[in-house]
Amino acid sequence: MTSTPAPLTVAENAGLSLLARAELVGRESAGPAAAEVDREGRFPHEAVDALRVHKLLNCAVPVDQGGEGASLGELCAIARILGRYCASTAMIFAMHQTQILSLVHHSTPGVAAFVAEAVANDYLIASATTELGTGGDVRSSVCAVARDSDTVTLTKNAPVISYGEYADAILVTARRTADSPPSDQVLVVCRRDDVTLEPTGNWDTLGLRGTCSPGFVLTATTSADLVVGTAYAEISSRTMLPVSHSVWSAVWLGIADAAMEKARSFVRSVARRRPGVTPPGALRLAEAAAVHQQFSDLVAASAARFDAAASAQEESMSGMGFSLAMNNLKVTASTLVVDLVNRAMLICGIAGYREDSQYSLGRHLRDAHGAAVMVNNDRIMNNSAQLSIAYRGTL
Repeated sequence: MTSTPAPLTVAENAGLSLLARAELVGRESAGPAAAEVDREGRFPHEAVDALRVHKLLNCAVPVDQGGEGASLGELCAIARILGRYCASTAMIFAMHQTQILSLVHHSTPGVAAFVAEAVANDYLIASATTELGTGGDVRSSVCAVARDSDTVTLTKNAPVISYGEYADAILVTARRTADSPPSDQVLVVCRRDDVTLEPTGNWDTLGLRGTCSPGFVLTATTSADLVVGTAYAEISSRTMLPVSHSVWSAVWLGIADAAMEKARSFVRSVARRRPGVTPPGALRLAEAAAVHQQFSDLVAASAARFDAAASAQEESMSGMGFSLAMNNLKVTASTLVVDLVNRAMLICGIAGYREDSQYSLGRHLRDAHGAAVMVNNDRIMNNSAQLSIAYRGTL
């Protein structure tokens, strides 16, 4: 197990770019522990501690609120680097960014005070948006907020809360009141000390094992000013959905990067043994490289689309075209990552199939298959099918 790096001063961190700091986290903390994290299905403590040390958890918070004002494009670049070393660490980083940006973009006085607290203490923030009884629809809730003067309480049976046991706060979706319809949701900020988590299962999965995401019955009592004023429908469409799809896709791109690196290294090793002879895998490598480039361009363009719309505060962020584009990003990226790892496996052959080989692709392949079921692609495409009927523009 790797040790946590010594804390850096503000000046030391300021002398390094966001990407340089991400590379340090990946190379020195996340990467060395990745195999053990995967094998044992344990939380990547050393990598998350390193994210805190290098002030990356809250780098997207605006400068006047204590962060560094990182763009979504920069967050995707960080997630991509981390994904190359350890997909679980990268996914934890990505999911946290979705939560913190949702609070920053839809702030109220109580929420703003919490964001300042989170930045000052380098909080890790999780979310509980899925619930038993909704069929996997995150835009529907069974549980409801109960208000009593300045206090609110709620109880939610969540089949998945990623890294919930290790988070400093959890954002929870619930119906606005007990009389509200399932789609009238609010987002509630719950500090970990105000939450009771009763485990309802284990987290023993094919991949992304270090995200430690079992189910819990969550019970929370918190301050009423920590109920975000903006309706969750707007938070989801304008921030949570596009940010999550972008940073998730960047994580998957990082997995593809790692697989391509191994495939390229394998082909080079064969070429060195037979000078002057083009290795059999070289053609497959060239074909994979073309797909890899398309994947990279897709993620970069999607993040740029969001950053441009956000900076101009465009209403298009709530439009059908924007939603369709972000849906397409998620589905395409989750398909491409599996395709590219499979291509790398064919290039490396038995060396990629073996777990005891330097070219082993087992962990990358298992992690890649998690992409399609993080909000199931079928559900997303069904939503896109309805949008496509009504949408009249071009993407």
